[in-house]
Amino acid sequence: MGRFVLASNDADLSPDEMLATYKGQGTVERGFRFLKDKSFRVSEIYLKKNARIQALAMIMVLCLFIYAMTEFGLRKALERTGETVTSQTKKQTRRPTLKWTSFPFRRVREFALVTEDTRTRKITNLNDELRKIPRLLGEGYEKYYD
Repeated sequence: MGRFVLASNDADLSPDEMLATYKGQGTVERGFRFLKDKSFRVSEIYLKKNARIQALAMIMVLCLFIYAMTEFGLRKALERTGETVTSQTKKQTRRPTLKWTSFPFRRVREFALVTEDTRTRKITNLNDELRKIPRLLGEGYEKYYD
């Protein structure tokens, strides 16, 4: 009646730490739900060899790690600077998902304008809101969209 048992083979883990770890499981589950998203297109890949399945799993976990670290970095930068970004509900937030923040970048295009001996690089559809995100993420990201 409203109770459940948590058990661990880690004798040094306190009951409070065990409960906190158990409650943190949802974060990991959400991450793997992200990996199953249709935009990853994993359901279209058919592998038979164990080594290839393991390699794909490793790449997916690496992608999830990069995704989580970038989202964490963006949220920390928003918190530190007091700035906000527009969420999918058109409201300002300091806790956006990286999936939503990266979606508008699909419209951003880079092209080169070549005239005789000069080549000029141009980026289109990059507004102030979209410039804010690479700026908050740091110099490496900002260089790419400069």
